[in-house]
Amino acid sequence: MSRPRRRAEKPVLSQDLVVKTALDLLAAEGLEAVSMRRVAQALETGPASLYAHVANKEELHELMVDHVLDFGPFPEPDPRRWVEQAKDLLRENVRALTSFPGIAKIAWTIPVPVGANALQQAEAMLAVLRAGGLDLKRALFAADALWLYAKAFAYEGAGWQHGDINLAEQEERGRRMVEYMTSFPPGAFPNLLGAREYFTAETAQERFEFAIDLFLRGLASTTS
Repeated sequence: MSRPRRRAEKPVLSQDLVVKTALDLLAAEGLEAVSMRRVAQALETGPASLYAHVANKEELHELMVDHVLDFGPFPEPDPRRWVEQAKDLLRENVRALTSFPGIAKIAWTIPVPVGANALQQAEAMLAVLRAGGLDLKRALFAADALWLYAKAFAYEGAGWQHGDINLAEQEERGRRMVEYMTSFPPGAFPNLLGAREYFTAETAQERFEFAIDLFLRGLASTTS
């Protein structure tokens, strides 16, 4: 007589497991599905058991962002290559924030991330900027501006990448905008009417590179 199969033991509940389960839900069902109740269901436990590891949904969201920002090791600051090193950090930041649907949206709502990975990333950027000759105050201001731009770019890019932005609706909106501008006397909006071809998915990376290069080269000119 065969023995009944033993049910596989559940993994020991931990903060890391809770966060990874939340990210799995995010990837499969989107941000609206990520609640303490749904994560608990996925782990076959009750919501109350999660609170020993995560205080609330807001902390869970911040931990999720911090998890995707784990992309070290960071470069040893090089005064000869600091501009390119800063660009690499920004590119990796955008890549991480667009790797899951909803992560960039969460990141945008967190004014000052305090997770271990976010702090290490911020320290790495400051070290690179200071290697370029900036004092701490200017390095902090520059890093703040650069991260804000990267988060905003990732937020928009994730919307296109993961289908949060309806392409058909945006095309119709663009058509109506052109129609409206052309209703004015000829020559009223020559530059805006010529802009449409430069704001497409194909030019997104080019626009990002243009902005960070302009900003960092401008910084470099103040230290030479």
